[in-house]
Amino acid sequence: MSIPFLKHDPLPHGAVEETAPEVRRVVCNNPSAFTFRGTNSYIIGRGRVAILDPGPEDPAQLAAILAATAGETITHVIASHTHRDHSPGAAALVAATGASTWGFGPHMTPPDAGGEGGDHGFRPQHQVADGEAIEGDGWRLTALHTPGHCANHLCLAMEGNGVLFSADHVMSWSTSVVSPPDGDMADYMRSLERVMARDDRMLLPGHGPAITDPKPFLKALHAHRMEREEKVLAALRQAGTATAEELVGPVYGPLDPRLVTPAGRSLLSHLIKLEGEGLAARAEGEGWSAR
Repeated sequence: MSIPFLKHDPLPHGAVEETAPEVRRVVCNNPSAFTFRGTNSYIIGRGRVAILDPGPEDPAQLAAILAATAGETITHVIASHTHRDHSPGAAALVAATGASTWGFGPHMTPPDAGGEGGDHGFRPQHQVADGEAIEGDGWRLTALHTPGHCANHLCLAMEGNGVLFSADHVMSWSTSVVSPPDGDMADYMRSLERVMARDDRMLLPGHGPAITDPKPFLKALHAHRMEREEKVLAALRQAGTATAEELVGPVYGPLDPRLVTPAGRSLLSHLIKLEGEGLAARAEGEGWSAR
């Protein structure tokens, strides 16, 4: 089943749009093979507002957020998760506004334990557990701990308007990279099924435009992940023994060279999940075999 990805996002970098009731979006100019056109920073509320995902350390994005909220007060700076394209911009924004910081907690994989892209400098003043609320003037967000892409990843449900900020758990332009050890495919699938069970009318992702018809999108995303897992297992049975990177070609086909390594990381996450289910086993070195 193909995923109905949204590849058109005309919002200029630094401009602001009304994305949903009480929600505005500013796109950072940090495009890449992993961030699409850039990181979405969301302004939540009116008058006394929250910023969700201030983005990387980027003076232009800081200036754009401050310009978009001129005459208002930023009271909360929230990080959906601690990757370097989402949370490092919090420090400059807090310095400029005096806002308090909120998130699930610091990055959960130590710097010497591997993984890519972690922001180890963000330590929220207020740690938000699953099911807890973040509240401001006229708005309320309920946290859903959705590990998988990142161990401390939060989706945030906005009370009263059917919006779920899905951050990098569900993006509109591409699937999410799930890279061990901080990324975990078994966790990702459980988190995805949790979001699928909800009745949100709109998903606002960390990269790309809004998903305005979530149910078929989520169904296609789940089916795609399961099909990918079946391909991994079939390729492993065909190979006998193989490393994750050796499986990239048989599973993905031709890829942008920039994506080969992250694809191998996602395949490794699939293999670890299959190992936990008794369907794959570690072989010599970095090799794997089917059971």
